[in-house]
Amino acid sequence: MPSAREHDPWGDFWARGARDGSGGAGCLPQAWAGIENGQKSAWYGFIDGLPRGARVLDLATGDARVLRWMQIKRADLHLTGVDLAPRLPAAPPGVTVSGGVPMENLPFDADSFDAAVSQFGFEYGDPIKSASEIARVLSSAGQIALMVHRGDGPILEHNQVRQRALVWALREKAIARKARAALKDGAAGIDRAMKLAAKTAARGAEKFGPQSPAWEIPEAIRRSCQMGRQAGVGSIIETITAIEAQARNEHGRIRSLTSACRTADAREAIIDAFAANGIALKETREVREPLGRAFADFITFA
Repeated sequence: MPSAREHDPWGDFWARGARDGSGGAGCLPQAWAGIENGQKSAWYGFIDGLPRGARVLDLATGDARVLRWMQIKRADLHLTGVDLAPRLPAAPPGVTVSGGVPMENLPFDADSFDAAVSQFGFEYGDPIKSASEIARVLSSAGQIALMVHRGDGPILEHNQVRQRALVWALREKAIARKARAALKDGAAGIDRAMKLAAKTAARGAEKFGPQSPAWEIPEAIRRSCQMGRQAGVGSIIETITAIEAQARNEHGRIRSLTSACRTADAREAIIDAFAANGIALKETREVREPLGRAFADFITFA
């Protein structure tokens, strides 16, 4: 999750998960189930070294999946998650999660936790301020583990491909705007909007692939026109506007991800931020997907 300067796209993402109960996969491609195994393995190794009854704080917790994994393996842990997004999916029973909480200003007393963790979250905030707050709320023997993005990894690569397709559909072809313009002619404009969307979807599939946003967006607009005849033009326009907003939201999340990768890759600055608070780097190791490519770094401090 990002800091306050970039939280809107992610806030909306988690809010949708809270409304429909779906949670979400963040920036991970849906097909990469194997990535989750690498993530779990790293966290299971970390919690093996925590004392019984340890108090764990998960920063930028999102749908609390890291805490959920920890709870399955270590029922004795006291698990708390915070996230800047004001609305979050429901947390597992026994896990405390609070929204609207920035990493840079934690609402906890000193010595409140025995460990602080974050998965694809720390790098979205201000490393200097966040490191200072983590140091403040940790016990003197506290441990820290961060799973951070890599700018050379497949997650950013995958999302940048999607971003190019989003820009093509939203800006270059401006399919949502053109469809709404056609619909200004009322019922007579529905067929014209459908044909325009169908043509754009076909071109998008040819240029970026049949499951890319370049196909998804115009195809969703075409279906909205086709299925919305009885509801009327006003309802179709409202649906198209919602489709466009969701696509723009994804574009914003990818921009946020790109910025986070830059922060994570400036590794010395993160290490120095913790060192300034008396916390030393313990280990850095790569987390790999099933084909062997590193998609994250797992960094521990003590």
